[in-house]
Amino acid sequence: MSAARDGMRFDPDVPVPMDDGLVLRADVFRPPGAGRHPVILSMGPYGKGLHFEDLYTDQWRRMLAEHPDVAAGSTNAYQNWEVVDPEKWVPDGYACVRVDSRGAGRSPGLLDVWSAREARDLYACVEWAAAQPWSTGKVGLNGISYYAMNQWQVAAQEPPHLAAICVWEGAADFYRDLARHGGILCTFGRAWFPSQVIRVQHGRGTRGYRSRTTGDWVSGPPTLTEEELGASRRDFYEDCRANTLASDAYWRSRMPDWSKVTVPVFSAANWGGQGLHPRGNFEGFGRAAATQKWLEVHGIEHWTHFYTDYGVGLQKKFFGHFLRGEDTGWTRQPRVLLQVRHPGERFVERHESEWPLARTRWTRFHLRPGDQSLAAEPPARDGSVSYDGLGEGVTFLTPPLEAETEITGPVAAKLFVSSETTDADLFLVLRVFTPNMREVTFQGALDPHTPVAQGWLRASHRKLDPKLTLPWRPYHTHDERQPLAPGQVYELDVEIWPTSIVVPAGHRIGLTVRGRDYEYPGGAGAGLGTFAPAFTGVGPFLHDDPRDRPPEIFGKRVTLHCGPARPSHVLLPVIPGG
Repeated sequence: MSAARDGMRFDPDVPVPMDDGLVLRADVFRPPGAGRHPVILSMGPYGKGLHFEDLYTDQWRRMLAEHPDVAAGSTNAYQNWEVVDPEKWVPDGYACVRVDSRGAGRSPGLLDVWSAREARDLYACVEWAAAQPWSTGKVGLNGISYYAMNQWQVAAQEPPHLAAICVWEGAADFYRDLARHGGILCTFGRAWFPSQVIRVQHGRGTRGYRSRTTGDWVSGPPTLTEEELGASRRDFYEDCRANTLASDAYWRSRMPDWSKVTVPVFSAANWGGQGLHPRGNFEGFGRAAATQKWLEVHGIEHWTHFYTDYGVGLQKKFFGHFLRGEDTGWTRQPRVLLQVRHPGERFVERHESEWPLARTRWTRFHLRPGDQSLAAEPPARDGSVSYDGLGEGVTFLTPPLEAETEITGPVAAKLFVSSETTDADLFLVLRVFTPNMREVTFQGALDPHTPVAQGWLRASHRKLDPKLTLPWRPYHTHDERQPLAPGQVYELDVEIWPTSIVVPAGHRIGLTVRGRDYEYPGGAGAGLGTFAPAFTGVGPFLHDDPRDRPPEIFGKRVTLHCGPARPSHVLLPVIPGG
């Protein structure tokens, strides 16, 4: 029932009809009184009526303790995970619409995350919002993570009234960015889907949460049996496990057509989002056909800057220009805004014109197995080093740097590898060490001890796409499995996700090639209630499902080969004057 609350007109559970007759439910927050307003819209599975703190307690309390500006100027009664606070947008003349996606929260239907059906639903929601009597017809999409990721999908469908998208830390390629890093199954979905999605599945009813804003059941009104709930959803993690190639119909149906992403784009990435978020923001910025597109990259926790004055200010500047036609200064916004990372959680803002940076000095650091060093020249003689295929691997180090060195951009490695079996999984970690060999890590998007950068590749997925591969970003087709002949040497190109770090003089740069996930040598750090009590360096982005990595295939010896004819190296984006 419509009500005036906290200076807004609040309409809960508004019906939004879909083309197949199903009705989704939306909460609408808008300025009181008559008038038409541009719309900030989001659609996803996390329960539009669930208060941020009720499920994401750790994140909420940490954010408010460290960033009091988040809570300032709002009652915080309508704070919701990964979407805008309407109390900070409605006073500026926006209508904020939150829609429960099909099968989630108050919306019935089959729960199938990031499906083509769900993308069509979001298209319908955009057009519905544009047609409402309180709408100007201009709709912008804004949100983090899930509410960012589906923006790429719907933008490629070109809804007529979609005026701009703000993709804040949102993956774009669900195979490469999320489910199967380099072809290796990531178990993130095994933890995420039950803890964040099933908990608010439509039909949990009285066994779920109550909404602080309406008093109704967040995932109601019906209360279904566990069997009925199970029949009303796809198992996302098992779908990830079953669909092993990017060419599978499951993944192709979720992949945006970049040639049709023509709407204005503001893409905001997180340096520390390894395992889920940064890659899609860089790929989307680079590959979207939009002529009006901007990139911003920041650090610290995944959920923080979207809500801080820094993040909200950028969002309002963007949408004020494209949805309201205001002179917000966005026409003078740098195409690339970087928070360049320094040790000690220090970030220095810098404006750039392109990505990767045109002045980059692409520098090869060669692997030398004799002394496990990284050097400007390849070794003069052939050599090799072996490690356990499921083990900690081997680390190659530069000498102490003579001068401060900035590394900002995408990273790539070329390795010459043989295995005792028909396959091998490579986990690459770009690292930085102090003069006394203490590792420099960062507060990542989730894990408090995140390394500088990571990359992954299953050797049988080494096939490259010649049209999309760049010297600094290999692009694997993942459309067939090419087993190894045991003992034969293969040339492998490994994508390492983009990063930024200004390495002080006297520090060392390291590259570790491992057979399993990185582990911070200083021990486990604080976890999050929605995932685990402790994280060990990669947060919930583990690759430890034995069904995907049977020891008889992936647990034998792997050998790295180096020399004049086999110049194994890592290609680093060194920025002059950094």
